[in-house]
Amino acid sequence: MTKFINPYTDFGFKKLFGEEANKDLLIDFLNQLLPPHHQIKFLDFRNSENLGDFAEERKAIFDVHCVSATGERFIVEMQKAKMKHFKDRSLFYSTFAIREQSLKGQWDFKLEPIYFVAILDFLYDEREEKHKFRRDVAFKDQDGDLFFDKLHFKFLQMPLFNKTENQLVTKFDKWCYFLKNLEDLDNIPAILNEEIFQKAFETAEFAAMTEKQQVAYQESLIHYSDMKNIIDTAVEDMRIGIAENLIKLELSDKDIAGATSLTVQEVQEIRLKITNKK
Repeated sequence: MTKFINPYTDFGFKKLFGEEANKDLLIDFLNQLLPPHHQIKFLDFRNSENLGDFAEERKAIFDVHCVSATGERFIVEMQKAKMKHFKDRSLFYSTFAIREQSLKGQWDFKLEPIYFVAILDFLYDEREEKHKFRRDVAFKDQDGDLFFDKLHFKFLQMPLFNKTENQLVTKFDKWCYFLKNLEDLDNIPAILNEEIFQKAFETAEFAAMTEKQQVAYQESLIHYSDMKNIIDTAVEDMRIGIAENLIKLELSDKDIAGATSLTVQEVQEIRLKITNKK
C-alpha cells in the first residue's frame, strides 16, 4: 500500500474534495479554475444524487455538487474511463443545476452561474483535443465573443499534464501535479510545502485513516484497478485487431505502428503470428 491514496478512486476523490472538513481544499482548487468575479469564499454541499423531475429521467449521480455563498453552482466530477457521448452527458448533468434554481409562481428566469468541472483520467477520442490538457468552454457568438456568462464547462485531461516539480509556476499547476502524482509520492515536495497542500497530504495519508476508511479505500482501489485493466485490455485488443486488418491491406510496419500506437516490433510480432497461422 502506498503512503498516500489514489485521488482517482471514488473514495480518494471524495475524501479530498467531498467532505465538510475539507471544504477549504475544494474551494482552493476551484478558485484556480475560476475568473476573479466568481471566486469562492464559502461552499454548501448538496445531495450528490439527483433523480430529476420525472420518473422516466435517468438518475444523475455527481461526485461533488455544491453552491457558493453568492449562488454559483458547481458540479465536479472525476471520470476514470472513456464513455460514449461524454459531452452530452456533461450538458445533461448541468441541467439539474439549472432546474434547481427554478422558482414557483412569479419568476423572471434569472439564473446564477453554473460550472461543470471534469477531471479526466483519459483522453477524448477527438484527435484535435488530444493536444489540449485544459479546455475552458462557454457560449460564444460567431465572432468568438462571450454571449452567455452563466454556463461554463472545464475539462482537464490529466494524462496530458506532464510538468515536473521545477516547471510548476501557478497554484493551478501545483494542484494538477498533486492530483497526478499523489499516489506515487513518499513525502511532500518542497514546491508543495504550503499550508493548503500540507492539509491535503494529511487528508490523503493512508496510515492516518481509521480501519473502516482503510477498508473502504482498498475496496475502491480494487474497483478502480479492475476498471483500468478492463479498459486497457479492450484498447489493446482493438489495436491488435486494427493492426491485423492493416497487415492484410499490405501496409508497412511503420505506417501500421503510427495508426495504432503500437511499436514497430509489436506490429512485426503480429505479422509473424498471422504468417504462422497460414
